[in-house]
Amino acid sequence: MSDAPVVAEEALTDDAFSPQITSSEIAFEGKIWNVRRDTFRYNDDEITREYIDHTGAVAILAMDDDGRVLLIKQYRHPVRHREWEIPAGLLDVRGEEPLAAAKRELSEEADLQADEWNVLGEFYTSPGGSDEAIRIYLARGVTPTGTVFTRAEEEADIEVRWVPLDDVVDAVLNRRVQNPSLIVGALSARVARESGWAQLGAADLPWPRHPKLGGE
Repeated sequence: MSDAPVVAEEALTDDAFSPQITSSEIAFEGKIWNVRRDTFRYNDDEITREYIDHTGAVAILAMDDDGRVLLIKQYRHPVRHREWEIPAGLLDVRGEEPLAAAKRELSEEADLQADEWNVLGEFYTSPGGSDEAIRIYLARGVTPTGTVFTRAEEEADIEVRWVPLDDVVDAVLNRRVQNPSLIVGALSARVARESGWAQLGAADLPWPRHPKLGGE
């Protein structure tokens, strides 16, 4: 048996890092978001990278009293699929808090409101090519708003379905659904449920890892 002292490993966590940015410009200006070109110094190299300059977004895993999850099916043109998702939307209203955005999106996409909100998870969608950060909220105590929101374009034919959480996880593990917010949200919810929801975050938890909301 070794007499070497046992050294505790640090908690597994990403580390924020701010390199010296020598130039930054909009390489392409789009209708919804832009492509930004940054040149920065890292490991004694000067590197240029282009990425989607994104507003960020929120997603909502709404769960009813029977443990069912609200899913919506919506057409997504870049991948040419009508895919199952959870309600979600951009943080594109100036000054709007993420929780307020989540409540707005749940109302607009599903005509629902919720009494209990918690942060379930956060992730970067594609950190090598976009600065998009998504926060997933768990919404419980769900009831109809009493009004029907007028939807247009891809949202005009949204299909709504309440599905048991375990069935959603089964669809994820069998690769039948592909939406990242749905995948992260469903897997996180099942793990959280098994631990008695002990690791949920407060609804107004600060979001320091969001590239544009850091330190809110």
